[in-house]
Amino acid sequence: MSEDLCHLTAVELGARIASKDVSPVEATRAVLARAERLQGELNCFITLCGDEAMARAREAERQVMAGEPFGPLHGIPLTVKDIVNTKGVRTTFGAVPYKDNVPDHDAVAVARLRAAGAILIGKTTTPEFGSKCLTDSPLFGRTRNAWRADRCAGGSSGGAAVAVASGIAPLAVATDGGGSTRIPAACNGVVGLKQSIGVIPHSQVQDAFANQTHVTPTTRTVADTALMLQVMAGEDASDPWSIGVAAQDFVTASAPADELRGKRILFCLSPPGRPVASDVADSFKASLDRLAVLGAELEEFSGEAFDVEPTWRAINHTAWRARFTKLAADHGDVLSEAFLKQLALAEDVSGVDYQQALFERTALFRHVQSLLARADVLAMPTLTRPALPIAQDLFGAIEIDGQSFDNLRPHWFPWTMPFNMTGHPAISLACGFDRDGLPIGLQLVGGFRADAELLRVAALFETATDLLGRWPD
Repeated sequence: MSEDLCHLTAVELGARIASKDVSPVEATRAVLARAERLQGELNCFITLCGDEAMARAREAERQVMAGEPFGPLHGIPLTVKDIVNTKGVRTTFGAVPYKDNVPDHDAVAVARLRAAGAILIGKTTTPEFGSKCLTDSPLFGRTRNAWRADRCAGGSSGGAAVAVASGIAPLAVATDGGGSTRIPAACNGVVGLKQSIGVIPHSQVQDAFANQTHVTPTTRTVADTALMLQVMAGEDASDPWSIGVAAQDFVTASAPADELRGKRILFCLSPPGRPVASDVADSFKASLDRLAVLGAELEEFSGEAFDVEPTWRAINHTAWRARFTKLAADHGDVLSEAFLKQLALAEDVSGVDYQQALFERTALFRHVQSLLARADVLAMPTLTRPALPIAQDLFGAIEIDGQSFDNLRPHWFPWTMPFNMTGHPAISLACGFDRDGLPIGLQLVGGFRADAELLRVAALFETATDLLGRWPD
């Protein structure tokens, strides 16, 4: 029975809790037991909150039995990436200097999830400050892929995706500054949404105005993502991008109804010169065929303007250098070599270079807007190949179908960084498996602030596949 509870979606589990078929205590005990059993193999948690979670579960059960009103996530287990503040629960940012850091407040998104009844069971792994596409850190070691122990989890929200993919908890809070939700979602076969900028307020970001980082949901299904998003969304005074954003009914939009007739989808396999594994290309072609069967009109677009890693890096690494130069000077002996190397990449970026990168960010936004002026959705592979080897070095070469390429970021995830810079919503969905049984991801991109419509298309695609019944061993 406990294993069955771990395989329920949040929507299913919430309905069973509301009808008193399942107790929040049962559900919480089941996922904590699974977390403890799998942690040694997967290494996807930095902290487990067993005692606190069980106390919350007992109170949630009391409320149900007393007939008291409760929220849409009542009694549902939740994990939070260890870069997002949780009141009274250790939040390390994956970094040794913060190994004993305990915030005195929740991030706004976390506070909303808790207020809706979600039960925090633990903090999931992240590289230092979410700084790379692989999930490892001097603080906790490497997090393994849910499907194969010899492959990486992706990053930087690798622990969040692995916990969801392995049935430890149906809901996970992640973050995404260049693909950090969508990359591990594709590696582990789950749903990773980077919503439009401002739809979920980001109360921790230091430069809110030039921000390209998002606090995001990760789940196994589009419906669960919509449920999380409904709770997390809404303006907050801490985030100027969130103020005045119109409310949307994400839950209704995620119900797979109707078809895609009359919808136009522009697609592109890769930016020019970026290789794609044959299994990924085949899966992408099959995904386009499914969208066509659903009624969508398909048209190819050029990826010419999307090779944007240098622009993303100039903006992102300059922000990191401003934030972490003193930390590196004081604690360089306990920070990873990869983290310190990334800070060094911004040493030669001048103020003029940084401003030029912001100009290029604006030009990219206008280009994406021009594409979406003649289409409803853009489609592309999330990654150019499935999960990398577990020992992959961020500064090492990447192998794609037997060929080796320098510079991992633009060769592995050229399609995720652009939409952090433009603010458009982008979602990664499982669309197939490679010959080794590793998940492959499809990314769909929607109109600016058209998140509900993007979820509708994603839900229709999800129902057109038979992948939700597959679980890792």
